[in-house]
Amino acid sequence: MDFKVRAATKEDCKEVSRMIMELAVYEKMPDQVKISHEELEHDGFCQNPFFECLVAEVPEEHKSNEGFTVVGYALYFYTYSTWKGRAVYLEDLYVMPEFRGNGIGKGLLSKVAEVGKKKQCVRLQLSVLNWNTPTRDFYAAKGAQDLTVSEGWHFIRFDGQNLDNLANEAPKD
Repeated sequence: MDFKVRAATKEDCKEVSRMIMELAVYEKMPDQVKISHEELEHDGFCQNPFFECLVAEVPEEHKSNEGFTVVGYALYFYTYSTWKGRAVYLEDLYVMPEFRGNGIGKGLLSKVAEVGKKKQCVRLQLSVLNWNTPTRDFYAAKGAQDLTVSEGWHFIRFDGQNLDNLANEAPKD
């Protein structure tokens, strides 16, 4: 299938927001999505963006059953390893179900890797839900290592009241 991967624009944020919700439904967590397309527009297209995003687009003649031509996205940002240096973190990689199996996911993933390499990143990191075997298999087939198995890393998160409590314990200036 013919498709192109390009940098997302501010105008793509409504489409990206739609697909974020589709991904959340797939991951069985739609109630967790609290972000709006306006926040995506601001956070991704401000003077110092918090993330970058690529979209996969098909020609009009291959549009989705609902009429969409933007059929996938990869949202990523940069991190830093005190052991290795620059890294890129892939927050989301999503392709609409009717377009899977056409190389679009691989195209998005490869483009994120290319962007990271151009910025001298030494690794690409991401996380996958434990039950999501098809996605884990997809990444493994591309050479990804499961650090939970090989190194025993756990992802830790502070949010909501716990984040507030922690912030309130910060030393005063």
